[in-house]
Amino acid sequence: MNDMKMLWQLYWAFLRIGGLTFGGGLTMLPMLKYELVEKKNWITEEELVDCYAIGQCTPGIIAVNTATFVGYKKKGVAGGIFSTLGMVTPSLVIITLVAACLENFMDNVWLQHALMGVRGIVCALMLNTVITLARKSLVDGFCCVMCGIVLLICLLTDIPTILIVVVSAICGIIWGKIREAKL
Repeated sequence: MNDMKMLWQLYWAFLRIGGLTFGGGLTMLPMLKYELVEKKNWITEEELVDCYAIGQCTPGIIAVNTATFVGYKKKGVAGGIFSTLGMVTPSLVIITLVAACLENFMDNVWLQHALMGVRGIVCALMLNTVITLARKSLVDGFCCVMCGIVLLICLLTDIPTILIVVVSAICGIIWGKIREAKL
């Protein structure tokens, strides 16, 4: 019974996160941190950043991937499934309702103004997420240099993201081996 209780707690936690955050995976990090690290104490902030980073590097939606990783870490495959279902349920319900009503409301001035306000908030939430990730991820000179190089590559080229991630991971492995050899 205790296992089933934890599975439902995972479902409800991610249902709240999925239903109360807008703007995609980046904007969810503050809520993920509050719910999973501060309120529930299920994972540490470092583990959350790691799950989030893995979620960004794997195919699919960042928020769903992160929910799956956290749920799996907490309760194995069943935890991953319940967390994922919790995260996607609000989107499925909302998208279904919006799709059914969209044509009637798309020209509504109030809706247009509301969306304009939400866009501004999403940018602020994304900037907050970037600052939070930077504080936890840019722990040494190597990480800072890699961040700067990758930012420039992303801004100035059309190199596929997956290639940038793979090359960055290889650079991290090489740098780690060099540091180990020096010690």
